[in-house]
Amino acid sequence: MTLPTRTSLTAAARRAISVSAAVLAVAIATAAAVAPPSAPSAADNLAVYISENSQALDVPVTVAAADITRGEYSATAGYATLAAEGTNYAWAKMVLLAGGWPQSTENVTVLLRWMRQENGADNWWNRNNPLNNGWGSGGGGGTGTYASLVIAAQKAAEALHKNGGYSGIVANLAASSPTAVTESAIWASPWASGHYANGGHWHYTDVPVVTAPASAWG
Repeated sequence: MTLPTRTSLTAAARRAISVSAAVLAVAIATAAAVAPPSAPSAADNLAVYISENSQALDVPVTVAAADITRGEYSATAGYATLAAEGTNYAWAKMVLLAGGWPQSTENVTVLLRWMRQENGADNWWNRNNPLNNGWGSGGGGGTGTYASLVIAAQKAAEALHKNGGYSGIVANLAASSPTAVTESAIWASPWASGHYANGGHWHYTDVPVVTAPASAWG
């Protein structure tokens, strides 16, 4: 019996290692081949959904477009917006806002003319009491002062609502009556003891836009 030599043993070992490496490579390749596929992306899922659920709509060319009526909407400036504007026109709108009356051209015009009769246009914010309102101002006969023009607007509206003698003014402001009608109600009311000479002291020229100091708004 011939004993294996060192050289033959080494060669055999190398062959075994080569075979093992080949077997391992085949195993790795086989595992890679049977590995589970990666999950589909969101784009892939969307494409599949569109493909399976897409619909088509054929519209005859003779079909006329429908008439669509869209609702109207508007926005009313609030106290902060009007105070930031800072003008006599803004204060007139603020009185109307506080009273729940329309901020119509007729109503704003009446308020501006009324304010001019009480304090003049150039100093309409005098004592923070543009309409010389005695209601809650601490002064009889409309000589009091309010802490701010915002409070003055609220108190003017409050006085008109709570004194029955001003009901004609309130009704006409609510209806946005023509200026002459609302003004007649003002003259007939007890707001001014002289009743503005029943309109003899009333002025009809356009009231200029005048801005009050920022401090007057509180």
